[in-house]
Amino acid sequence: MAFSVVMPALEMAQETGKLVAWRKKEGESVLKGEPLLEVETDKAVLEVEAPADGILAGVAVGAGAVVPVGKTIAWIVRPGETPPSETAPLGSGNGTASESVRPVPVVPELPSERPGGTAGRMSPKARRLAKEHGVETSALRGTGPGGEILASDILAAAGSRPAPVLVDVEIPGLVGRLMAERTTQSWTTVPHFFVVRDVDAGALLNAREGLGASVERTSGLRLTYSDLLVALVGRVLSKHPRLNASWSAEKIQLHKHVNIGLAVAVEDGVAAVVIHNADTAALGDIAVQRRDLSERARASRLRPADISGATLTISNLGMFHVDAFTAIINSPQAAILAVGSISDRVVPVAGQPGIRPMMTITLSCDHRVVDGARAASFLNDLVEALREPEKWLR
Repeated sequence: MAFSVVMPALEMAQETGKLVAWRKKEGESVLKGEPLLEVETDKAVLEVEAPADGILAGVAVGAGAVVPVGKTIAWIVRPGETPPSETAPLGSGNGTASESVRPVPVVPELPSERPGGTAGRMSPKARRLAKEHGVETSALRGTGPGGEILASDILAAAGSRPAPVLVDVEIPGLVGRLMAERTTQSWTTVPHFFVVRDVDAGALLNAREGLGASVERTSGLRLTYSDLLVALVGRVLSKHPRLNASWSAEKIQLHKHVNIGLAVAVEDGVAAVVIHNADTAALGDIAVQRRDLSERARASRLRPADISGATLTISNLGMFHVDAFTAIINSPQAAILAVGSISDRVVPVAGQPGIRPMMTITLSCDHRVVDGARAASFLNDLVEALREPEKWLR
């Protein structure tokens, strides 16, 4: 039985996808769940897994092709089986179908090339860096699991060669380019407005220590302020459905689930990974998800589910000692929360000057979905949650 490989829908309202690269060649064996191809979205390049075991056949489009979502682009078949005629190979993304269906070529596999072997294994980021730096990888032994070539291996190899001649043209990385395009579109089409609050973060500091001990015992991870923010924002957001919404086709769409996007710095830009069901997830689960997602983002191994479905995003620059900033909305979400650093400031305490650990949070809102009163109400509840985090996280 043949299994179709289709262009997946990785984002809301997505109509087409760009095929970046095939991870397998036609005629090669594939295993269900292993990386099969790379697809470019507005946010990143994602790996798409094989839907079944078998042999890749009937590849209808090549790298660079822009394909409608749902269109069959290849098949996975049994040895000797012929793919259905509707996906005869095209040879390129813009070509036309050949007149007849070719039999499936079965490529003999060398022991080192069998599934689970190391030959040619390279992360998408490493492959991109190798191309950018002109690094020959055929004889390069990687430091990843089983000898997989990682981005760090490419950079090390590139650093051992003479420095290239610099020119006055900067070519940004793919994530950087996609981020630039997406933020430009959001800033120029979404009517932003901003609501700012200063909050005493003393209780948040105490909660990190108090609740963090339990999280560390169960997961072995150090609880971060981002973990606490995801949990608290998720719980507050569940009480403000108008903030947990999107602008779609001239109407407001309310979302059933509360999924918090978290901006993560990667080498050539920022990736927004998603913590699903953040309003009910335990702190330990959030910490584990955040760690795993961050590692996959920095290794360019994000999966479609890792970046899809966010209903509000948090951008935390506190670890970079930024006092306050405003963030651009990740459209079509209704809002994004910008979080600054926690620092000691002189503020009124019981009518007298005192020093307290303070934090500035800035909420950017889409005025088509959220008005000022709703934004202020959400921020008021969030400030209360930050002042009494353990009460909200029981």
